[in-house]
Amino acid sequence: MKRALAIDDSATMRNLVKIALESAGFQVDTAENGQVALELTKKNTYDLIITDINMPVMDGLQFIREFRSKDRTTPILILTTETEAAKKEEAKRLGATGWIVKPFKPEDLVKVVRRVVR
Repeated sequence: MKRALAIDDSATMRNLVKIALESAGFQVDTAENGQVALELTKKNTYDLIITDINMPVMDGLQFIREFRSKDRTTPILILTTETEAAKKEEAKRLGATGWIVKPFKPEDLVKVVRRVVR
């Protein structure tokens, strides 16, 4: 079974992502910020990470920067309300695989996930 990590400071959003990915056959862990997520990545291996950008404690961009210093291959999707081109460029430069804007349709999320996870 493939394993995913969903990072978002909104419990509702974490649950929406979790339900969508579980329906696609994933086991899903969740974290409320990048720091909690980094701790989880030290204990577990993930086939996919989905992260928000704007979060307290450690935001998504900082999470990607830290995570990519240890893992260059796990796909990371950004799921955010952020639409600023500069943020997209920074995320891509740091190693993000793709960008999805909230709100999202669960079936659209699953389609993107299936494209990036083999």
